[in-house]
Amino acid sequence: MKKQVVSVSILQNAKVMAALYLVISIPLTLFMTIPALLTQGVGVSLMAAVLMPLLYTLFGFVFTLFGAWVYNLIAARIGGFEFTTAEAGRNFAKD
Repeated sequence: MKKQVVSVSILQNAKVMAALYLVISIPLTLFMTIPALLTQGVGVSLMAAVLMPLLYTLFGFVFTLFGAWVYNLIAARIGGFEFTTAEAGRNFAKD
């Protein structure tokens, strides 16, 4: 059975993506902070370790908010993402 996503919740999607970006940014920041500690000292590294997750989360929220809004505009005019669903455990034919 084909289904189509014609609208997404803008704020809810932005909140969820911001949370995902926060979780993803923490280990990335730690990996990026290690070389900075060796070359630039503790001050710059500490500032980067605090700012990077916050900025990554903020930009993830803002860009997802904008992207969901644009998706809704486009989907209202030409239709949304289309996908095929199947019951779990069953084989399904490809289109």
